Amino acid sequence: MRRPRWTTLTAVAAAAALSLGLAGPAAAGDRTPRSAERVVAAMQPGWNLGNTFDAVGADETAWGNPRVTQELLSEVRDNGFRSIRLPVTLGQHEGPAPDYTIAPAVLDRVEEVVDWALDEDLSVLLDLHHDSWMWTNAMPTRHDEVLAQFTATWQQLAERFRDHPRTLLFESINEPQFAGSTGEAQEYALLDELNVAFHEVVRSSGGRNADRVLVLPTLHTDSGQARLDSLVATFTALDDPHLAATFHYYGYWPFSVNVAGGTRFDATAQQDATDAIARVQTTLVSQGIPVILGEYGLLGFDRHTGTIEQGEKLKFFEHLGHQARTTGVTTMLWDNGQHLDRTALTWRDPELFAQISSSWKKRSGTASTDQVFVRPGAVADQTVTLNLNGTRFKDLSLGKKKLKQGKDYTLSGSTLTLPAALLARLSGSGVHGTSAELVARFSHGVPWSIEIVIADTPVLSDATGTTDAFAVPTDFRGDRLATMEARYLDGSNAGPHGWTSFKEFDVTFAPDASGSTILLRPAFFAEVTDGSPVVLTFHFWSGETVTYTVVRNGNEVTGTVG
Repeated sequence: MRRPRWTTLTAVAAAAALSLGLAGPAAAGDRTPRSAERVVAAMQPGWNLGNTFDAVGADETAWGNPRVTQELLSEVRDNGFRSIRLPVTLGQHEGPAPDYTIAPAVLDRVEEVVDWALDEDLSVLLDLHHDSWMWTNAMPTRHDEVLAQFTATWQQLAERFRDHPRTLLFESINEPQFAGSTGEAQEYALLDELNVAFHEVVRSSGGRNADRVLVLPTLHTDSGQARLDSLVATFTALDDPHLAATFHYYGYWPFSVNVAGGTRFDATAQQDATDAIARVQTTLVSQGIPVILGEYGLLGFDRHTGTIEQGEKLKFFEHLGHQARTTGVTTMLWDNGQHLDRTALTWRDPELFAQISSSWKKRSGTASTDQVFVRPGAVADQTVTLNLNGTRFKDLSLGKKKLKQGKDYTLSGSTLTLPAALLARLSGSGVHGTSAELVARFSHGVPWSIEIVIADTPVLSDATGTTDAFAVPTDFRGDRLATMEARYLDGSNAGPHGWTSFKEFDVTFAPDASGSTILLRPAFFAEVTDGSPVVLTFHFWSGETVTYTVVRNGNEVTGTVG
């Protein structure tokens, strides 16, 4: 392996320090801020190299991502990130007890990528990842064995990286969880035991590990108050100033996966984010414990980013970025390959990344919607509520042309009115779909786009198929599907998540506009009573609703309009 640039620089600085009679880590050329607070603050913002070294399989490409290159890390740095989180899953690469030796090639490759990142002036957070559910979760029933393997794993990592700069941080375990426990009290105790063992192993290995910043998670890496309080007890007992805490946040669950009618980033979803950050700020940050939001995003992104409507997810990231920034929490975006294309080195959704990166420094104005639907032959005034978020509205434009306030549109407080005359002009073609895009600009932050969409009530058709592949023929007529309800004829809920009539987007149903169908997934029929008609109500973003009835008989499905 080539010698990393940081090693060469450190050696030169160390020689100079010795010639001056200096001693200690600072004299050896490590310019990293000494306090844990400053180390963590310098990591803002961060990015996760997800589904790579944490992938369960033969190597880093097992889950579909390409091999990591230094060019990728350079691109990450050029896009404004100051740190990366490097999740690694190591149990699958370890030998038998008692040594649990990590395959040398795996450890060498992890070190190579760590060194590349450090060469790019990126801080690195190295964490033990899917081991949390692959073997450490068995600690309630295999206590000694798990503790021995966990200790041996961190002994090897600590030894390998003991002389790396303090811009390399260690995180004990990702999303800790325990199977077969007697309850949360035992789980808190077991996590404390793992965190304490991790701390002891790393600190006793010497070198820069003596004061390297170590990052400890809450149970499930969750921000619930009891979780935070338990972690604080561990911090108090360890009494080490070189520690940081970590938690994850993927949003209010119904919104995060688009289930139970959670199509919008509404007041409930906003408050959930605000409350999570507030608990962390009060319990940890205000007590001098630096905090890393080690993963954040939306759970629906695990499938694809289209699970959540574009404008609604933009509002989520704007709000969360503001909450974290104003409370001093360092954020690390979870990216399993769905955001930054690691081959083309471009962002798959530039508008989304623009909103995320803008939130690192400032607020942006948003609005109640980013899509206005116009029905041909029935054009009327429409209003959009601006969320100024501390900004000032500047102008509204169509392409390069600024529209005239008072003539093309009106603004009263935060209410933007698009008059019928403007909408008729913009939808004059009558062709279903997006006919124009208006852009609202504010005094700072990124602009807000508003699509003008020509749409009529969607038309569905009868169909037959199977539970493995059933498609509802759909002429969308320019409209867009928001969610689906499913009820039996007696009004009771049908399908998965029986506590709600609104089903989970993409998991149970998915629109395919290009194929003119709405797909009903096998997961939906798996929890539908055989022979009982189910009335589906499709809700579209225009406000239109259309009903459809399906009956499952064994593997066969019949669908009829109404």
